[in-house]
Amino acid sequence: MNVNEFGQQMKSEISKVIHGQGEVIEQILVCLLARGHVLLEGVPGIAKTLLARTVAHLTGGEFKRIQFTPDLMPSDVTGTNVYDAKSSQFQLRKGPVFTNVLLADEINRTPPKTQSALLQAMEERHVTIDGTDYALDGIFFVLATQNPIEYEGTYPLPEAQLDRFLMKVLMTYPSALDEQSILKSHHTGFDPHDLIRANLKPVTTLAELQALQTQVAQIRVEEGIFQYIVEIVRKTRNAYAILLGASPRASVALLKCSKALAALRSRDFVIPDDIKYLAPPILRHRLILKPEAEIEGITTDQALQTILNSIPVPR
Repeated sequence: MNVNEFGQQMKSEISKVIHGQGEVIEQILVCLLARGHVLLEGVPGIAKTLLARTVAHLTGGEFKRIQFTPDLMPSDVTGTNVYDAKSSQFQLRKGPVFTNVLLADEINRTPPKTQSALLQAMEERHVTIDGTDYALDGIFFVLATQNPIEYEGTYPLPEAQLDRFLMKVLMTYPSALDEQSILKSHHTGFDPHDLIRANLKPVTTLAELQALQTQVAQIRVEEGIFQYIVEIVRKTRNAYAILLGASPRASVALLKCSKALAALRSRDFVIPDDIKYLAPPILRHRLILKPEAEIEGITTDQALQTILNSIPVPR
């Protein structure tokens, strides 16, 4: 199986339970193939949790969910050593971070101390518990959600935490036709809590997914594409509306994701349109707008579009 076949089969199976959201699904697949993590922002009730469970099911991975709350502790995420009276020894009780697909639900509802418990796992793919390092599985994919409407009782994610997410994907309401399809599927007995009955067939195994990630790394990139990425990212650092621009990690993210997108679209090389398509989800959460720009109603996506329009596209 190549990456394009994987993408087509994943989209086909996901469409059995998720109606519409084609762009969201494609961007999540890009992140999965690029070994990154996704921050998914959307109002309640638009199937964010169902999408994460479906991805885990179709890749043959283990799925776990953490409901982030104000009283959640770091050890509730990573795990802790518990004394066993029978053996008179401490035994590791692994936390939900030891999985393949982790849904960090409403991640901004817990204090920064607990949010940061994910930092090491997301970046280094291992966690340290009581001074001992424990490696995570080769496939470790975090899909974190947050509600863009309610701010009371929430804790904005620190910049260091935001920067660990390869993309910030915006999930919006479905179209009228897609919403009708949702109603009809529920009318005919669809149960979002029972993916087996939904006739979802696993597309790949974890080992095959790792092989696909290796295929993505082989995608060709011309010199002009490297220059194009660097110019976009550097322009965010001195743009009129932007107080804090993107770091070199953003440049690397654009490169990795553009290679994954090219492979999904059945190409063995990256084109400038890949970069332009991926720039908003990769950069929007890494930028801080100037207060005066916010007062003027400028959004990060609008500021990015201005930058993209000002840079000549390489041939």
